[in-house]
Amino acid sequence: MATLCPALFINATNNPMSTFSGLFVLTLFAGLSTQIWLHLRQSRSVLQHRHTVPTEFSAQLSLPAHQKAADYTREKNQLTMLIILFDSILLLGWTLGGGLQWLDHIWRSMAHTPVTTGTGFIISLMVINALINLPFSIYSTFSIEQKYGFNHMTVSLFFQDLLKQSLLSIIIGIPLLMIILVLMSYTGSLWWLAVWLVWMSFTLLINWAWPRWIAPLFNTFTPLEDGDIKTRIQQLMSRCGFHSQGILVMDGSKRSSHGNAYFTGFGQQKRIVFYDTLLKHLTPPEIEAVLAHELGHFYHKHIRNRIILMMGISFLALALLGWLSEQNFFYQDLGIQQSSDYAALILFIMVLPVFTFFLQPIFSVLSRSNEFEADRFASKQTASQDLIQALVKLYRENASTLTPDPLYSAFYDSHPPASIRIAQLQKTPPQS
Repeated sequence: MATLCPALFINATNNPMSTFSGLFVLTLFAGLSTQIWLHLRQSRSVLQHRHTVPTEFSAQLSLPAHQKAADYTREKNQLTMLIILFDSILLLGWTLGGGLQWLDHIWRSMAHTPVTTGTGFIISLMVINALINLPFSIYSTFSIEQKYGFNHMTVSLFFQDLLKQSLLSIIIGIPLLMIILVLMSYTGSLWWLAVWLVWMSFTLLINWAWPRWIAPLFNTFTPLEDGDIKTRIQQLMSRCGFHSQGILVMDGSKRSSHGNAYFTGFGQQKRIVFYDTLLKHLTPPEIEAVLAHELGHFYHKHIRNRIILMMGISFLALALLGWLSEQNFFYQDLGIQQSSDYAALILFIMVLPVFTFFLQPIFSVLSRSNEFEADRFASKQTASQDLIQALVKLYRENASTLTPDPLYSAFYDSHPPASIRIAQLQKTPPQS
């Protein structure tokens, strides 16, 4: 850290660091230090347990498979630490280092309208950041994932996906961004409330459109074939009172050997999607148990509650942005000389994660609580042992570590550690 340019600690107006910029730097470095510390703990934990399979998994997991998960976890951790450090330096460069001010000056010199200037400013920033971070994505896919046998992505497919994502961002993102900037400019002091309503409407629209129009641009979805699996699933859904528009199989194997299953859409558009890789490794009773777990999220309204929570957080965040956008220190202390709606928006998006990082364990606790609740529901609908067997296979096939560091897991993991989760399932009374 000592090698960082001292200019990063002087704002763009060449004045000594203010109270807010000082708070920003201190919070950024506190978060950075905590993240590095937690990732080092995680790497140390999997290394310490690398040579012995945990007793509760010894009958189902071989030592080579356990060691593969440990090595895979450590390599991903090392890359993540590098990305965290790089992103922190990049953030300082954009803000206190004057990068945003430089980009703002370029776009203002073109003498466009505030909305087109803001759109160009934000889009160019996103493009630059995407290009800067592209090597990390390439290395993760074609080095780490390839090394451990997970990557099925060709170079051609990788860049096809990148092109499709870019076109979608242009077609969907630019109009939405322009609407937001227009609202910020022309709807008065409560512009943030109008933006919130637009953002919530957009989120619901995307959730509706994704399974029907967007996801098929990247993957092929085919109806699940008739047979034991489909019969079990239909009977399970009937018992749970769940109705969907279809049970689909996604060709996830064309990109990766990682397996998964999920619900998509809402209302009458709900669909159940299985990765073909998951169906390959699990037996029909195990697939039924995995789906029962997902249905547990539906039964306990976890998805609905998550949307409501997200709406509430977005409301509060935009209200805060509405206040900050009127404060000169918010711009000047973060490297922007002249206030603007688009500068307020991008500064808020870039800086907010720095100040909310330490809230992450709260959301992890809520998520793990939901997972336990969904597991209990699944145990009432199917045999607990089937879900246990399915989980162990998924941990093995995805090379997920069975020996995470407890503090790291508490901070980051949305799902409970394998040993704790399976221990809870083993305590569940047999299916009646």
